[in-house]
Amino acid sequence: MFPYKTSIQFDRKSNQALYLQLSNQIIQFIKNQTLAPNTKLPGSRTLAEQLNVHRKTIVACYEELLLQGWVESIPKKGTFVLSNLPMLQQQKLNDYVVDGLRKNAGFSFYKNSVLPEKYSKKMDSFMHLNDGISDARLTPIDEIARTYRRISAKKAVSKYLSYGSTYGNDTLRDVLVGYLNASRGLHITKENIMITRGSQMGIWLSSQLLLKEDDIIVVGNTNYESADITFLYQQARLERVLVDEDGIVTDDIEKLCKRQQIKGVYVTSHHHHPTTVTLSAKRRIHLLNLAKQYNFAIIEDDYDYDFNYNHAPILPLASHDVNGNVVYIGSVCKTVAPVFRIGYLIASKEFVDEASKLRGFVDRQGDALLELTFSDFIKSGDLDRHIRKVMKIYKQRRDLFCKLLNDELGDVFQFETPKGGMSVWVKLHSDYSWSTISEVARKYKLEIGNWQRYDSAKLEHNCIRIGFASYNEEEIYELINRFKKTIDEIKNLKKIT
Repeated sequence: MFPYKTSIQFDRKSNQALYLQLSNQIIQFIKNQTLAPNTKLPGSRTLAEQLNVHRKTIVACYEELLLQGWVESIPKKGTFVLSNLPMLQQQKLNDYVVDGLRKNAGFSFYKNSVLPEKYSKKMDSFMHLNDGISDARLTPIDEIARTYRRISAKKAVSKYLSYGSTYGNDTLRDVLVGYLNASRGLHITKENIMITRGSQMGIWLSSQLLLKEDDIIVVGNTNYESADITFLYQQARLERVLVDEDGIVTDDIEKLCKRQQIKGVYVTSHHHHPTTVTLSAKRRIHLLNLAKQYNFAIIEDDYDYDFNYNHAPILPLASHDVNGNVVYIGSVCKTVAPVFRIGYLIASKEFVDEASKLRGFVDRQGDALLELTFSDFIKSGDLDRHIRKVMKIYKQRRDLFCKLLNDELGDVFQFETPKGGMSVWVKLHSDYSWSTISEVARKYKLEIGNWQRYDSAKLEHNCIRIGFASYNEEEIYELINRFKKTIDEIKNLKKIT
């Protein structure tokens, strides 16, 4: 006789009903063959007494087992484990099982070596370098929350809770058309824009529509890693061209076009990622002319348009495009906070239509309430007020970071103070290596991160991109202090050897 009394355990603090706790445990006993097929279960009164629960709990449990097909009820005989249940093929538990779930799949599937490990666990006591992200502590969360609550409280909100358009919320599209036309010199209508979940979705959708195996896309010899990976995942060929102080070298792109057909050019024209340089006016016009002449697309990723400290923002390539060659991508993620996954893809109507169809099969739609919230946030002027506020703060942080970096570590690091953005492109003296710095820095609880990603073209330029915007004044002093301790230890080791 199976020892139900000692084998069954109830958690009376759980929100799960007792009859479900009981049925789930009995199912487990059936699956592992502790209760074999055709085993008779105790009568409801008997089991209720053994387990010290109400008889109705047992009756409900047996009804649940019956509905799920684990048992059968035979009139005047009782309840039995289903007689024709197949035996579940199982392996013994071993080191590959964690918390009841195997680490390894029981089937084959396709893995892609192009995709790296994206995120690693962060230790709270460590300072972690980043590429240049906004300070989430400055997010106007109260204003956004108030707007969200107000929109959610409206009687008409129910129409936004069902399936909506794959183009994104119409109200936000209308607002963005007016806002971007006014602020960035665009000349678009609503049919030229779709809402995405950040810039990365726009890059992915564009790559899906533009690139097949062995198609050529031109990128800088240093470039945004996630864009490179997205294009390589499509099995496209990356042709890298030089990036200098005036941005990507368009003369080199022209030479490529004369030799072979290219499908697209990816640029971060405002502040090149990772070097932060701005594409010159001459090269902007040249690139647009090349796109028209050779019929290729320009994917313009304008990820940090709003952050300029020395001058007004430079109008994007898209503002000069009259031939439909530019796919313009941006977002509010960098400006407000990365958690708000709202971006946009702007292109010709036919390209946007196709991107919208594709989007529907990977992400049926965005968050309509959040999109409505941001349409109000933009229309009310709250976004512009937030930008003006953080611009002052980030400029102060840039100035402090660059001053300390020069004063304390100028003999090791070489850099130009960026005119905009949220990061600095730092070149390490040739006597040192980022590999050594990364290793030693961990002693001082400073995590450099994956420094190799900045040198995918094997240029050995010894540079990385360091963000400053997400650190307050005290944290900037501490960051430089940990860097200095790291470098001082390496210098001392060099003296000894």
